Amino acid sequence: MTTSPQTFDLEQTDRLLSTTRAVRHRLDLERAVDPALIVDCIRLASFAPNASNAQEWRWLIIDDRAQKKAIAEVYREGMMEPMEALLAARTVSGDGPLVRHSKAVLHLGRVLERVPFLVIPCVAARIEDDPSLGGITRIFGSIYPAVWSFQLALRSRGLGSTFTTAHLLGEERVRDLLGVPRGFTQSCLIPVAHVLGGDLSRPPRGPVEDVIGWNEWNGSR
Repeated sequence: MTTSPQTFDLEQTDRLLSTTRAVRHRLDLERAVDPALIVDCIRLASFAPNASNAQEWRWLIIDDRAQKKAIAEVYREGMMEPMEALLAARTVSGDGPLVRHSKAVLHLGRVLERVPFLVIPCVAARIEDDPSLGGITRIFGSIYPAVWSFQLALRSRGLGSTFTTAHLLGEERVRDLLGVPRGFTQSCLIPVAHVLGGDLSRPPRGPVEDVIGWNEWNGSR
């Protein structure tokens, strides 16, 4: 007798996958987040596939006010001026969606230290040791699936997040601040908070057929 594989509620699963999006403006800066929820989400993320199943990751959870402020200062120094210039250019061009994106990024930079938790996933490798395409792919391919699982787990618990990397423009300073060993790479920074307002909706996307190629490249780019 054969049994069918366990299935999932596709409506709920599809909703989770299609509405887990970057949250910046709507991060609740006042409502506390239960630290146990962060740990639960990292526990789920640890089941993500990774190179050789080595699980060579470390997750830094920052909720200390002074540490968050120091990280936010590094983040702003590298990101704010270029993003303000980009916002000005996008405003002139009249590109509404990109103007909103730039404003959201700048807002997050201004309030970063007020977000309840900052999470920095790290992986045990350095690009300097193998700067080839294969080496770089192996490093980030061993942590980014777990990062996305973490963000999905957060979303399923009513928490918002966004994937950011601006602090890596001052990676050495953040490394020294947090005591990250030289053999580890900080992969990104994930601000975590409850979400303000109503539920999250699907972001706009073009027809998926435009980006699919069957057996050969589709399109000119």
